[in-house]
Amino acid sequence: MTTFLLTPEMARHALSLFEEPPLDDTTALERYATVTWCQLTEPGDSVAHRLIAVRGSAAALRAIIHGAPLPELTERERTDALKRWLPRLDPRPVADALRIAGARGISLVTPGDASWPSQLDDLDAHAPLCLWVRGDATALASLRPSVALVGARAASSYGDHVARELAADLAGSGIPIVSGGAYGIDGAAHRAALAVGGLTVALLAGGAERAYPAGHTGLIDDIAAAGVVASEVPCGSAPTKWRFLQRNRLIAAISDATVVVEAGWRSGSLNTAGHAAALSRELGAVPGPVTSATSAGTHRLLREYGAHCITGAEDVREMLGFIAETAVPHDGRRPTDDATRVRDALSSRTWRAAADVARRAGIALERAEALLGLLQLEGAASRSADGWRSAARTQ
Repeated sequence: MTTFLLTPEMARHALSLFEEPPLDDTTALERYATVTWCQLTEPGDSVAHRLIAVRGSAAALRAIIHGAPLPELTERERTDALKRWLPRLDPRPVADALRIAGARGISLVTPGDASWPSQLDDLDAHAPLCLWVRGDATALASLRPSVALVGARAASSYGDHVARELAADLAGSGIPIVSGGAYGIDGAAHRAALAVGGLTVALLAGGAERAYPAGHTGLIDDIAAAGVVASEVPCGSAPTKWRFLQRNRLIAAISDATVVVEAGWRSGSLNTAGHAAALSRELGAVPGPVTSATSAGTHRLLREYGAHCITGAEDVREMLGFIAETAVPHDGRRPTDDATRVRDALSSRTWRAAADVARRAGIALERAEALLGLLQLEGAASRSADGWRSAARTQ
């Protein structure tokens, strides 16, 4: 095992690849030790979390480096934990993670930072030690309320459509969308939220610097540019089955409600639903055709677990505790009325800028842009470098 030194100078040097100095001795040691603990442990290691909660990251790390007594743990816990941790105690992967983070513009958010999403603390001893974040880390503190939209990777056209409708409507009205960046329902939800200019957060099972699946590299880059991509494992970490399952607890914890759009009988999305229920978060499920295997899991949630039946975005808002009036603009118009006005403001022949559409519709630019994104998803509007046009083009 490589000798592991823990000094303020060494910590500041390692963090200089990643964060702007200067850091005082205590801060540098704590942050570097936190990064090291990320390398030593797998997500959800409650023994490490308990030890760090009592001693702090740096003192806990020193204790295991020097073989100090750990009265906070039982002898069995101590023995088993050291067998897990000590083989990973190596400064090289820690330095690699920091180097990758620095190169990719990834920031570290720890409990106590202003950007830390405090709802993750509800996980108690299974809470993450930190988050590695691409994008606007400050947005993590504004996810109340937010909705997790999850479901099958092999989504049907029905599931894909419902996910896009829910995400676009909710994100367009200012409710952030959280998901896992996967194929199927996750991808549909992220894309729809981006299309209407809403905030979306992707929580990954591997390092935040790379997309998994690789086919979603462009999508993950888009999410990082407009929202947040985050992971609790260090940069360079590979996604594993265990990390996917543990990642699901973060999706459930960081969101006020979880909606399973489509899921098979044994879908991993049901794992996320289980975490949401255990955390007393609201849980919803979208019904599907009784003949569809991809809806067997959602029907199970409705029948056996008392999930809310979700047939549209209004059902989600009601689940979040919004009364019907809060979903209606102060001038009394329903969102669908605004959509009609935007449709009327579009030409089937001439490309128009969003600002021109907003002026013609008599609504705010931000509202017009959100509705144009919805219309684009529905296939009712087209977008180009020249602006927007009705998709029902006159021949």
